[in-house]
Amino acid sequence: MTTFLIILAIVICVLLVLIILVQNPKGGGLSSGFSSSNNIMGVQRTGDFLEKGSWGLAIALMVIALLINVSSPSATTGSGPARDSKIQEQIDKTAAPSALPSLPQGKPADTAK
Repeated sequence: MTTFLIILAIVICVLLVLIILVQNPKGGGLSSGFSSSNNIMGVQRTGDFLEKGSWGLAIALMVIALLINVSSPSATTGSGPARDSKIQEQIDKTAAPSALPSLPQGKPADTAK
């Protein structure tokens, strides 16, 4: 399921890039080539279609990203008693005090006379 969602997200990203590159920031783009045919066949402006398409793909990409995050197997199997016991075991190994070097035998340094 996660693999399918990742592939779908990549396809949506590619389509989103293509739709955004087709648009002209000044309002021209593809809509300028079809301006004379708007009255003949009743075709709406292509700029509106590209704008709605880019918004739709952006929203779809956000939803897919959230679904990937929710359905990710690492999010559900990452914690649990087995994992916690392994962590506690590692902490116990490293928390054991190491052997301190032995102090030299003799008189204490701060003896008063």
